[in-house]
Amino acid sequence: MKKLFILLIPIVLWGCAKNTQIHISGNISEVENNYIVIERVNINSKKVVDSVLIDGSGIFKFKLDAPETDFYKLGLSENNFITLLIEPGEKVKLTSNNPSLPGNSIISGSPGSALLLDIDNHLRKTISILDSITKVYKANLNTEGFDTLSIELSNLYDKTLNNQRRYSISFILDHLSSLASIKAIYQQYDDNTYVLNDIKDIQFMKLVSDSLKLYYPGSKHTKALIANLSNEMGRLNQFKVNELINEAEVQSLDISLPDPYGDTISLSSLQGKYVLLSFWASWDQASITENLSFKSLYEKYKSRGFEIYQVSFDTNKDAWTKAIKFDELPWINVSDLSYPNSKVITLFNIKGIPSNYFVDKDGTIVGSELHGKALKIKLEQVFGF
Repeated sequence: MKKLFILLIPIVLWGCAKNTQIHISGNISEVENNYIVIERVNINSKKVVDSVLIDGSGIFKFKLDAPETDFYKLGLSENNFITLLIEPGEKVKLTSNNPSLPGNSIISGSPGSALLLDIDNHLRKTISILDSITKVYKANLNTEGFDTLSIELSNLYDKTLNNQRRYSISFILDHLSSLASIKAIYQQYDDNTYVLNDIKDIQFMKLVSDSLKLYYPGSKHTKALIANLSNEMGRLNQFKVNELINEAEVQSLDISLPDPYGDTISLSSLQGKYVLLSFWASWDQASITENLSFKSLYEKYKSRGFEIYQVSFDTNKDAWTKAIKFDELPWINVSDLSYPNSKVITLFNIKGIPSNYFVDKDGTIVGSELHGKALKIKLEQVFGF
């Protein structure tokens, strides 16, 4: 019996060993006797790993050592490639019915690579639409009725950009546990223009980095993202400082306003708690709808140190207080009832409602415009459930 146990030990250990090899194979139509190259890709660099000759039937195969989940660039030339996201042990199969890989490839055996293919194809279609709009614009510069046409084309162009932006944000929020979300953050229309190019989009970078620290804590891609986030936060903080310097009057970001009972409550009095600073109005249906979604989140996290400090842009106290009572809003509600002349609007640069900021325990703003799923994910990350 002792001898049998000894013999079993190497079998058990071998069975538990992690498979660090990846297999990549494929079939590309109308390509033969041409080399296909695979490169390992980091955020700011890439390195050739291997190249193989595609045979007369369009078939190729790679076998690589891959100790961690990594990004790869697989291509026939510098401008004819697709990006893969491969985990150790995966067997990836690529099929393309056209020598041009982008837009014609099908991936199996690698969920991460399939996600990258989806977001790259979506962006490619968006760029194609934008190029078509630009061509029509240029072709009609000197035609009669161009003034009207230019407005229509500009609106269509902006709508296309907004649709791509919404798609990218939705993808990020739906795939926070995947390294594919990093690719979505850094997607570009061209060398100078990112899909997510608003200064406030740093919040999505933070959401992804916070999530990937849990799922891929040792990944070089996670570490690079965190380092980049730190740089962007520094840039954002400097941007905010410059804005304050340019203001005619230096103002405090604290708020002290009366609640429905006339008691003045300050935002700063809530230090030590995570606070959703929310702006709304009883006359705004979108605000009312969002308030109802806040209720379950407030009930879930209020005992763990979460508070909502809600500022109303109402002018009629009766309408404001009735809305609070009717929807049974249990958090802090304040208002100066002086909309649209409230100083809070200028102080927090409020462009529309509903609007919000997320404030940490130290009273520092760490997020903004967290609505729906984005707010839910942020609270789950902060409180761990």
